[in-house]
Amino acid sequence: MVIGMLGFQTTVSRPVTLSGTGVHSGAEVTITFNPAEVDTGVVFHRMHEDGTVTELRAVSAQVGNTDLCTVLGFSSVHSVATIEHVMAALYALGLDNVVIEVHGAEMPIMDGSSAPFIEAIEQVGLVSLGIKRRYIRITKPVRIEHGGSWSEFRPYDGTRFEVEIDFECPLIGRQKWEGNLTAANFKSELSRARTFGFMRDVERLWASGHALGSSLENSVVISDDNTVINIEGLRYAKDEFVRHKALDAVGDLALAGAPFIGCYRSYRGGHKMNANALKALLSDTTAYEVVETSAARPRVTPRDFVAVNAPGFAPWSA
Repeated sequence: MVIGMLGFQTTVSRPVTLSGTGVHSGAEVTITFNPAEVDTGVVFHRMHEDGTVTELRAVSAQVGNTDLCTVLGFSSVHSVATIEHVMAALYALGLDNVVIEVHGAEMPIMDGSSAPFIEAIEQVGLVSLGIKRRYIRITKPVRIEHGGSWSEFRPYDGTRFEVEIDFECPLIGRQKWEGNLTAANFKSELSRARTFGFMRDVERLWASGHALGSSLENSVVISDDNTVINIEGLRYAKDEFVRHKALDAVGDLALAGAPFIGCYRSYRGGHKMNANALKALLSDTTAYEVVETSAARPRVTPRDFVAVNAPGFAPWSA
């Protein structure tokens, strides 16, 4: 199996800017993807009105609230929210190093999917930085459970996601998406899947200061009679719901700070389960090894990877 990512670190060829509305704040947000040096990783710069900047690295150790979205940072002033759709796009495209300048408190929701971010990045393209990328290879199973939900990592020769959801809503019910993650698969199978919610939850969310920017332009909304309100219906017949949950999982696991080689499985998971599973994996140094390609080539197979002695390589904790 070919690993669907380049064997070298990358960045964007030039800056690219997007603007939109924050799904929870309802405020206008502008973000710019800027080129970055080797080993920078993904870094968010929240730009404040007084000219100061809060820098947040997109890594597991910086994950704060995960109730309704994934937040980097631990205070409302020094944080960036709803990063999962952006992170999924970066991860799937194999974009390693980028500084994301953010004028606002969260990422713009755009159409509720990762597709607009994919399109923006592909508009400017990626450039190779000529240095080998390192990967996290899963070497033994790691599993967490909470109530009736569970998530686990397992060894696998590739990068694979198996995500299953189970809702009492008859429109959704029990759905599963599974597939190997490549840029092409992500773009065709997951990237256009939108966030979704229920009309019955709207007033509660508004009262708590959430979903103030949610609309039929950026969310699939399910009515009290279990039908889709959106005139255009679903983008993926019947199972756009689980595809979006898989998209979220890709974005949440991108916070490992390096691509992983293995299979991630979850049942009735979400942002919190994804974050806790990742922390469980990274806290067990016997469950993974850091590897890189043995030869300089643009596309690699599992046999091309070798373990490297990288005791200081722990981007997820920085």
